[in-house]
Order: sequence, then structure tokens, then C-alpha cells
Amino acid sequence: MLIAAFPAGPWGTNCYVAATGPGTECVVIDPGKDAAPGVADVVREHRLKPVAVLVTHGHVDHMWCVAPVAGTYDATAWIHPDDRHLLADPMQGMSAETAAMLLGGNHTFAEPDDVRELADAQSLELAGLRLVVDHTPGHTEGSVTFRTPYTEQQADISEVMFSGDLLFAGSIGRTDLPGGDHPTMLRSLREKVLPLRDDVVVLPGHGEQTSIGRERATNPFLQDL
Repeated sequence: MLIAAFPAGPWGTNCYVAATGPGTECVVIDPGKDAAPGVADVVREHRLKPVAVLVTHGHVDHMWCVAPVAGTYDATAWIHPDDRHLLADPMQGMSAETAAMLLGGNHTFAEPDDVRELADAQSLELAGLRLVVDHTPGHTEGSVTFRTPYTEQQADISEVMFSGDLLFAGSIGRTDLPGGDHPTMLRSLREKVLPLRDDVVVLPGHGEQTSIGRERATNPFLQDL
């Protein structure tokens, strides 16, 4: 399995490109601001063909380049229906400080040509990968995570989870933005994260990778649950 990652844009949002291996189809996860050139570099280096753009949630730092990337590669964009409106109007989900950063810029957003909606417990078969969708509201109403089996030999890993802004190394996503709700976030963590195996690798929307076992043992937000 091939997973390439790089932080993009002023918010350092992790963008991921996942495939079964070089020279195959791939999926792109959370192409935020300034992510398109990085995606192009990964695609060129590994001879990949993006067929889907997956969005963990509709905040602008995660979806800025969804339409450009999807359009460049004729790929399908996937997002939960509760956050779909943010593809065309991300201002609805911004904090005041983020909106102030963008004032004066000529920024326009639109849905990609092909958008499909995600559902809780849905299983996607894309680019030879099987991805399980978990609806994890709290950071936004339409936040989701994606889990895929990791079958590499000599790897003590059962799954990889692309967690978006649900779970970070040592922390969790903020809940003070439009659409956020702290009790709902805690319920998502309790019902969708805590039941997972310790050997699940977590690839978050910001910061370093971690694991469920590490977060269960050290993350104060999970310990409080």
C-alpha cells in the first residue's frame, strides 16, 4: 500500500494520496489550500491516476482545492451531505479570524462537477481500496473519518484511519466553530474511536501520525471518556 502525505497551505493541513501501489489509481484526501501542486508531484512521481477526492469535513483548510483537483483528474468528490453546502460557500463554516485572513482576496468556490454523498458505515471501493466511512460529527455536522485495512507484511497494523479534525496526537478538534458541538464530539469519540483496536494508525488532518493505542493511553480527552 502506498500512502503519501504532505502539509499544505497556511494552516498546515495534511493532504494524503492513497493507492494500492505505484502505477495505479489513487484517492486524494483533504486537498486544502495550495495542495494541488503537491498532489500533482505525488501523482507524477508514483505514476498515479486520482479517481476520487475524499473530504473529511467542509472547512476551507481541508476543501480549498477539492474542485481544482477533482476537475484536473476528472475525479469524483465525496463529502457528507451535512457539510456539502460548504463546498460552494465555505464562509459558513469559518471562524472570524479565518474570514479576516481571506478578506480582500478574490476567492471563489464551487462544487466539482461530480459530487457524491457519504453515509455512516458506508463501504467504498475506490482505486482498489476498501474504505469504511464513519460519521463523526462534533467538529462539524458532516465530519467523517475513513478507515482502510493495512495488509502489508511484517506490519503490526490492522487499519489506517484518516481522522480529519476528529482526533490528533494528544488532542481533538475544536468545537467552537459554526456547526461544532462539544457533547457531540465526545459522543463521536466514545462511539467511533474508543472501540477501535490499539494497532490502528491514525493519520490526522494536522500534525504527526499516531495510533489508537497511544491516544487511548495518553490523550486526556480520551482518558476522560
